Amino acid sequence: MTIKSHKDLKLWQESMTLVEDVYTISKTFPKEELYALTSQIRRAAVSVPSNIAEGAGRKGEKEFCRFLYIALGSLSELDTQLEIATILKYINSEELINSIFERIIYIRRMISKLIKSL
Repeated sequence: MTIKSHKDLKLWQESMTLVEDVYTISKTFPKEELYALTSQIRRAAVSVPSNIAEGAGRKGEKEFCRFLYIALGSLSELDTQLEIATILKYINSEELINSIFERIIYIRRMISKLIKSL
């Protein structure tokens, strides 16, 4: 698989939208969570497109796959952290959180399909 730029990947574009959504929703978290859950959620979200980009920039499909697996791990971490934020009632918009969880599922499927294709 030859990629001109990671920015051309629909997967990367979707994961960037996920980052935007996560930053939007985490702005409403309590201030005491700024260096705890808020920071962890944001780092996990940013890790997804970052690892996709890094993998796409590497030489060879094997290395790309390795970074895609890391992105999958970050996605699972993000999913868990958002569940925790939901349980703690830090998230007020059910519509927005449902949209984020749907996007996570969609991105997870895209990553898995890309790994299989490589």
